[in-house]
Amino acid sequence: MKKVLVANRGEIAIRIMRACRELGLASVAVYSEADEGALFARYADEAYCIGPPPAIESYLNITRIIEVAKESGAIAIHPGYGFLAENPNFARACEREGIKFIGPSSRVISLFGDKIASRREMRKAGVPVVPGSYEPIHGLDEAKRIAAEIGYPVMVKPSGGGAGIGMVVVNSEEELGAAIGSSQSIAASTFALSDVYLEKYIPHARHIEIQIMADSFGHVIHLGERECSVQRRHQKLVEEAPSPVIDKDLRHRMGGTAVKAANSVGYESVGTIEFLFSNGNFYFLEANTRIQVEHGVTEMVTGVDIVKEQIKMALGEPLSVRQEDVHFNGWAIECRINAEDPLINFSPSPGRLKGYRSPGGIGVRIDSGVFTGYTIPEVYDPMISKLIVWGRDRDEAIKRMRRALYEYIIVGVKTNIIFHKAVMENPRFVKGELETTFVDLEYENLLSEMKTIMGREKPLEEKLSHIFNNKSRIAAAAVAAYLAQQQQS
Repeated sequence: MKKVLVANRGEIAIRIMRACRELGLASVAVYSEADEGALFARYADEAYCIGPPPAIESYLNITRIIEVAKESGAIAIHPGYGFLAENPNFARACEREGIKFIGPSSRVISLFGDKIASRREMRKAGVPVVPGSYEPIHGLDEAKRIAAEIGYPVMVKPSGGGAGIGMVVVNSEEELGAAIGSSQSIAASTFALSDVYLEKYIPHARHIEIQIMADSFGHVIHLGERECSVQRRHQKLVEEAPSPVIDKDLRHRMGGTAVKAANSVGYESVGTIEFLFSNGNFYFLEANTRIQVEHGVTEMVTGVDIVKEQIKMALGEPLSVRQEDVHFNGWAIECRINAEDPLINFSPSPGRLKGYRSPGGIGVRIDSGVFTGYTIPEVYDPMISKLIVWGRDRDEAIKRMRRALYEYIIVGVKTNIIFHKAVMENPRFVKGELETTFVDLEYENLLSEMKTIMGREKPLEEKLSHIFNNKSRIAAAAVAAYLAQQQQS
């Protein structure tokens, strides 16, 4: 049986392994010592330990991962998202060793990893780009000239950055010098590249991304848009498909632009072209050369298994769908469930899950890698699961998400479930009035709603905690009785 090594952990590793199993492929897991008891390591057909603490570095060890791929006989490596997913050196190492990297080429990853180079490339391809510089800033005088041309406010951004790291909004010329220095310092220490550039800051913008798929036979299609404007510190918290503000005509134009962007660089595999949307206009923001966390909402409204298509394309098959086959049905919303306390500045809350009961019922999907008794490590992202719901329209999807969040019980760690409950009740969210600063603008209202929900649902949580504690005692007693019986016999 052909094998695929999954160079990742948690829910995305299991998501990929499930796709492999449906395709008749064996899966190979790599895990750090911190993840020895994790579900993904148990789910895989084979599992190899790739390193002791510091655990975060294990999943970045290109040499060791390639060694395991050879040792296990894996023909391909799927990087998931994060870690090495957008590292051109990893893709290049796979190419050298004759192991298929399930993603675009190292050349394309390098191009889109350099935000300045990708801006130039997109402008050349005729893709609308946010006004700004197309070369690194070489001095304060140059920066002042460009900022004056595009108009304040502007944003200083690292060329090799991501996730909002090192980005600084500048409202006046007096702030520019300090902002550039700060951004360069952060960029150098985080990305080993101090280059920064200027971009027009667009207030009240929405974050809209287009899912693309491209095979090696010249077929490139899009699967519509995702609304990703509910963010905190540029990290997405709630995503939905479609967007409340994108109509059929605009979807056609944005999708066509995303396809043009992919064709212009010879893109192969799945990915997303991300746009800022404001006042009816959209501008290229960046491209993600990997599977996205939020791919599930697109799968729910199109019926296309994006991960399976990605794997099949990497193994030489053409896309099984054409653009005319893509139809959009209903509405999907995703909430990222994290082990963090939204009442204390979203501080991480690692620890042991004493009780875990996920929601179910019609239109509910859970992508998770945890279980009762599992300990969420301190060294990784605190994501517990992705809760995705589908409804016939946005109103039904919101109501279904409220119901699913009510059913979701996690005992032992703090979670952001209560935050998501507050978002689903927020009048602006319900109306679809979103922007990338939504959480900041609405935080006081969200905080008030969270406290109201806590007071209303506390008796239920206490009751269920009691049940889980009783179950734990009953389970322990049953194990003790069994062991005693074994000793007697």
